[in-house]
Amino acid sequence: MGDNSRAAGAAAVTVVLWASAFVSIRSAGGHFSPGALALGRLLVASLALGVMWLVSGDGWPPRAAWPGILGSGVLWFGLYMITLNWGEREVDAGTAAMVVTVGPILIALLGGWLLREGFPRRLGAGMAVSLAGAIVVGVAESGGSGSGGGRASVIGVELCVVAAVCYAAGVVFQKPALGRASAVQVTTFGCFAGTVACLPFAGQLVSQLGSAPVSDTLNVVYLGLFPTMLGFTTWAYALARTPSGKMGATTYAVPGLVVLMSWLILGQVPRWLTIAGGALCLAGVAVSRSRSARKATPTAPVAVAAENQPR
Repeated sequence: MGDNSRAAGAAAVTVVLWASAFVSIRSAGGHFSPGALALGRLLVASLALGVMWLVSGDGWPPRAAWPGILGSGVLWFGLYMITLNWGEREVDAGTAAMVVTVGPILIALLGGWLLREGFPRRLGAGMAVSLAGAIVVGVAESGGSGSGGGRASVIGVELCVVAAVCYAAGVVFQKPALGRASAVQVTTFGCFAGTVACLPFAGQLVSQLGSAPVSDTLNVVYLGLFPTMLGFTTWAYALARTPSGKMGATTYAVPGLVVLMSWLILGQVPRWLTIAGGALCLAGVAVSRSRSARKATPTAPVAVAAENQPR
């Protein structure tokens, strides 16, 4: 029971920090290019995680954990961050967060197939509803104004969908690694791998840092220390003790928090049609998980006992 409570608390910390990341990315993205922003964030996180790893005394990850660490590092720490940064140059933070909610559905699908966590009966229906929601968001943004017009907004939505795919694939790579190495080891070396993957953008980062406003530079530092270093570590801790599909579902609270933070900090509120599309994404989540919720009722003691086992 205590272990479950700690995992739930860690997941809650992750959700709040990741929601704040969408706002910081949107703010810093006005000056830093997508690749430079990703590299700057990862360099800060790598330094902090490296210190935490040395202090923890966990040592090097075992050989069996490396495929998962490298896969999650390149896909999630690297490609996900670049495509999300790029997407948020074209759409607002709330819209980006809503589109990325497709990721947890993909996590449930890939987790059921590759990790043998099982397939909820309504997973297909939930995916269809969430896909419809993403399409509605795309339609809403295609009529928007701003830099690049509607076409640019559609490209932004498409980039956020690619980011969601990278996120889902990264989680599926990470889950087996957490069965062989600690959360600190998996997060630290995954971040190192993502940093190496983003090194081609080093020239852009150096150039843009020289002319960056202090507020944008501080946003990069914040992204590295909190949503990345702390948020990914608390995520890994919770994921090691929770099925990947269920952990993915915890991130469905992110879009609402992002919309609230964007309104308070950036003065951005998505269009009503965009909000409706995001609601469809969340409805797809509810549909995809409704069977497992009903099934758990008559066998609650068994279900609770199973979820208490570290995975």
